[in-house]
Amino acid sequence: MTFKTIRLDIDAVDTVIKVIGKGPTVLALHGAATIEGQEWARGLADRFRVYLPFHPGFGESGPAPHICGMQDLIVHNLRLIASLGLDRPHLVGHSMGGWMAAEIAAVAGERFARLVLNAPAGLNHPDHPSTDLRQVAPQDMPHYLAHRTEIAAQYFPGGSLAPPPEQFIAAREKEGNALKNIQKAHGMGHPNLGRWLSRIPNETLIVWGDRDRVALAGQAELWAGAIPKARTLIVSGVGHFAMQEDPVCVTAIGDFLAA
Repeated sequence: MTFKTIRLDIDAVDTVIKVIGKGPTVLALHGAATIEGQEWARGLADRFRVYLPFHPGFGESGPAPHICGMQDLIVHNLRLIASLGLDRPHLVGHSMGGWMAAEIAAVAGERFARLVLNAPAGLNHPDHPSTDLRQVAPQDMPHYLAHRTEIAAQYFPGGSLAPPPEQFIAAREKEGNALKNIQKAHGMGHPNLGRWLSRIPNETLIVWGDRDRVALAGQAELWAGAIPKARTLIVSGVGHFAMQEDPVCVTAIGDFLAA
């Protein structure tokens, strides 16, 4: 099964979406970089048609210098699903994409079916501080992203799944600039996000690796306690790249969406 590529103009932003699989629709939102790729979605493709857009300024999508906060991405994604003609897709978000998915569901949850938040960013609770990856040395980054360092190391220069070093560096620079635009309003989160979560009407699964060194798994109960129809899945022995480290995570997500 291969990925299909769709290219759309969304408010003058060249937006690229990868699509794989057949079945009920899933919209999957990536995190603050595209280092780990999209191969994990093959684990859902036998049961679902998965749409994986690159956010503006990330991956293969074009730049969007007008973006000045997460709210611009919320509007972008709502227009994206309208352009794609998606009818109440399931919504899945990882890390920054989880924050994005949570805000989308808080304002337009009725337009989606089920919601999965995998180690979502954005809550910024003082008792559960996240790691500022800008302060992590490049050679240490795989250790923070996966409990089994060799899993994350595959995606970095010299790894078996990494592009040539010059392409890797150019992609990180491009995505770093796009991330700065998202952070202009409130940084990596929103001070009122916790107040909004009670508006989410969707059945929700919170997935977290118990060895996550980027966003500590203790946050999971905060999210689950604030979202009315939420449950948690804490996966043993995996880090922030939970879906890449253990296929059990992807299978569990598929089972939840299919329920």
